[in-house]
Amino acid sequence: MLHVPVSVPLRRRARSGGEPSTPNAEPVTVTVARVVRPDRREAFEREAAAILRVASTFPGNLGATLLHPGPGSSEYHLVYRFGDDASLAVWERSPQRRAFLEQLRDIVEDERYAKVTGLDSFFTRPAVAGPRWRLTVLTIAAVFAITSLFQLLVTPHLGAWPVELRLLLSACVVVLLLGHVVMPALTRLLARWLRPRRD
Repeated sequence: MLHVPVSVPLRRRARSGGEPSTPNAEPVTVTVARVVRPDRREAFEREAAAILRVASTFPGNLGATLLHPGPGSSEYHLVYRFGDDASLAVWERSPQRRAFLEQLRDIVEDERYAKVTGLDSFFTRPAVAGPRWRLTVLTIAAVFAITSLFQLLVTPHLGAWPVELRLLLSACVVVLLLGHVVMPALTRLLARWLRPRRD
């Protein structure tokens, strides 16, 4: 199931209780946009790099990165991905993250929080991203690799199956591997290529 991204101001989210009432077992990507005071950008980048290193050590973390602002902007985006809502909740309630947010009080002027779950977490572009064609090329390559391996390793053993069942099995294998195994690994491995830094 695909879910629509939700974006709310971070402070309002904290007042309303923060976490979703129903835990989700699908991968989840969170993007936090922060407008940083121009004179505190260096300090913010140090703090952000440190907290992303910490986030990457938490169970269920599938990757974390800092997207730098474009020309004339001071808005940074911290993007981190977890395997499910439960893993995300452990991170968001952690003392390490609370300490990080405390450090930002005099550095950040505005904050926005966006969360995307399910397959959308791998195919929805963050607020500041690289060229869309790169994700398209990567997706095509991943689908090609999965279907080729399926045809080579599995299809020869399904000769007695009706064509409809073979196609159904192939579709299930492609979607499950693409959304839960292949794309998470590739987007983490090729994060710099997918979202090149713009200084």
